[in-house]
Amino acid sequence: MRLSAVLLVFCSLLAAGEFPIGSRLAAVTVTGPGAPPAIQTSAAKATAVVFVSVQCPVSNAYNGRLASLYNDYVPQGVQFAFVNANATESPSEVEAHEKRVGWPFQVVKDNGNTLADKLGAEHTPEAFVFDQAGTLVYHGRVDDSMNESGVKQRDLRAALDAVLAGRPVPVAETRAFGCSIKRAKQTP
Repeated sequence: MRLSAVLLVFCSLLAAGEFPIGSRLAAVTVTGPGAPPAIQTSAAKATAVVFVSVQCPVSNAYNGRLASLYNDYVPQGVQFAFVNANATESPSEVEAHEKRVGWPFQVVKDNGNTLADKLGAEHTPEAFVFDQAGTLVYHGRVDDSMNESGVKQRDLRAALDAVLAGRPVPVAETRAFGCSIKRAKQTP
């Protein structure tokens, strides 16, 4: 019984640490419809990858905040990749949601959750920030409250501000919360 519990904890830690802080990614590649060929991390001062969902109420609570992040940071040299990796949400649902919400950015579909698997993304919303060298410098939540009026820590903004200022990210990892990413079934 104890051995199985230890193995379970070890496997969980291994899965969570597949792409730890300090890992490098030269390009963000998503294979779904409408996806750009690749987003080169060296092409901007920072690159933020944010996993979102059509149906998740937690992700949807962030719709306005994500638009604000995009509008505030793109002029400062940050590029974004907003990604939907849910196998249960079709490309047409993703596109319709994007239009209905009025986002100023495109959401790309991560077919087969390839990028989500590579980064170890588990929730929507969940963010990853890479510096210009392609080094992962932040992973976790957008902020600390689903309810915008209760936000005390704006973790993603703090990470982007630090990268833009050439400083270390004050808190490099936080625990993301939200709905789980509904992964595609992998064939052996």
